[in-house]
Amino acid sequence: MEKNTTPFHPFIPDADSSELPRLFTCPFHYEPHPLSVRAAEEVRRYLTLRTDWKTELDKGKMFGVLVVQKEGRTGFLAAYSGILCGRNDHDFFVPPVFDLLQPDGFFKTEEAQISQINHRIEALEHSDMRASLLQQAADRKAAGEQALKEARDALKEAKRQRDLLRASDHNDFTEEQLTRESRFLKAEYKRLEKQWKAKLEEVETALKRSDEEIEALKTERKRRSILLQNRLFAQFRMLNARGEEKDLWQIFREHGRPVPPSGAGECAAPKLLQYAYRHGYRPLAMAEFWWGASPEAEIRKHGYYYPACKSKCEPILGHMLQGLDVEPNAHENSKHLKHEPELVYEDEWMAAVNKPAGMLSVPGKGDALSVWSWAHAHFPEATGPLLVHRLDMDTSGVLLIAKDPETHRKLQQLFETRHIKKRYIALLDGTVTDDEGFIRLPLCPNPDDRPRQMVSTAYGKATVTRFEVLSRSHGQTRVAFYPFTGRTHQLRVHAAHPEGLDTPIVGDNLYGRRASRLFLHAETVAFRHFKTGRWVSITAPAPF
Repeated sequence: MEKNTTPFHPFIPDADSSELPRLFTCPFHYEPHPLSVRAAEEVRRYLTLRTDWKTELDKGKMFGVLVVQKEGRTGFLAAYSGILCGRNDHDFFVPPVFDLLQPDGFFKTEEAQISQINHRIEALEHSDMRASLLQQAADRKAAGEQALKEARDALKEAKRQRDLLRASDHNDFTEEQLTRESRFLKAEYKRLEKQWKAKLEEVETALKRSDEEIEALKTERKRRSILLQNRLFAQFRMLNARGEEKDLWQIFREHGRPVPPSGAGECAAPKLLQYAYRHGYRPLAMAEFWWGASPEAEIRKHGYYYPACKSKCEPILGHMLQGLDVEPNAHENSKHLKHEPELVYEDEWMAAVNKPAGMLSVPGKGDALSVWSWAHAHFPEATGPLLVHRLDMDTSGVLLIAKDPETHRKLQQLFETRHIKKRYIALLDGTVTDDEGFIRLPLCPNPDDRPRQMVSTAYGKATVTRFEVLSRSHGQTRVAFYPFTGRTHQLRVHAAHPEGLDTPIVGDNLYGRRASRLFLHAETVAFRHFKTGRWVSITAPAPF
């Protein structure tokens, strides 16, 4: 099937000079260049022909394309993240930065040693001898506890009898005799206690020897794994457009991270740039897309383009892109930042504004206008934290502002006790079949790709959203969301996740695909005013 001898795929017909991008793609926020789309379509056609890969591809895999030029020819390179069908040397795609799968290489050799240690640990943990010792320990502990209980009951009964004798007029025993009996019985109990303790310690000593052997193997496994990982990171020597080379240790330490994350350097984007630099190709544009089913925790849609991950790729690409003229990050330089919030409610204690999409709620990097800085300038007499809650940068809608600390505290209490009702309007990229319902998914931050959130039953916090379909038209669905909890990206994940509505919000570049904006708007905030007792409903109609 794989006939190509080089991973370079020329465009046929060749791209015209007028089609070439002026700047290289910003990998963290982009609209795919038409040539990147053309390249991605070629890769997708190839993948559909690989029926032998279908089972693995159906599970989901990230692919990337890099539009390049060399000796007047324009074409593309393709790559996949990690390993595909147990291999990383498929001819259609660029090779890895470092080949982990070399049979005689240090990684596979050391991996085999670690695997042997794992087998020894498993054999010891599940051995018949260990199982017998554990059972003996349990039996002796239970028997000892029962014997000691019976002895304690006998002591109590003997004491009761002595007390009766002391109170009797016909007592033939002296106090000294009764005291000697008490001391004797207590001494017998101590001897019995010591006997059972010795019996248990005999078995526990044998178990301890087994535990120590297992723990020593685990320590050796950890030592070998750390050394292997350390050596591996040093093999990934990443180039940039200036010809400068740094290994992963250097790259991540410069970003304040002493240890690179597992799998760093194995994503599609670093593979593509590394191959281009090593073989004299000029990078022009890049895009990454998902193929197959979405992972259980993360949200990935078949065929959608996605930005490079933050945890692994941001530091690496920050180095590898040096020397290229890269597009500015549109997310950090949003055109919407020039817009000001609109005042939609005010009384002597508080105010509310309609935040435009693209504006930060609180100050971030640089001197871009935020709702907080606007409020600080608009209400110079106000004191305290001002903002009662936040909206994502890309989300528009109603935000509450407190003019004093007491008001801020009261309003936050209303949020915490869920006495503030919120209604969001969203436009979804697809057709939702149910007319209404509830979405319950436990969410937590994705440690490998912040600020993305992921679904996790182990680590996630409970989230609840009620939804109501308002209309369906042209393959899109307009819905109202009523969140009962307020987790980061709750509505975005609930919309996009397969166990939610499985329909991303239009313009969601994190969980769906880009558009002119994120079509999510906090339309209404309603509550009983903590001062006047009146029901207050503040609405800013959705601009879409």
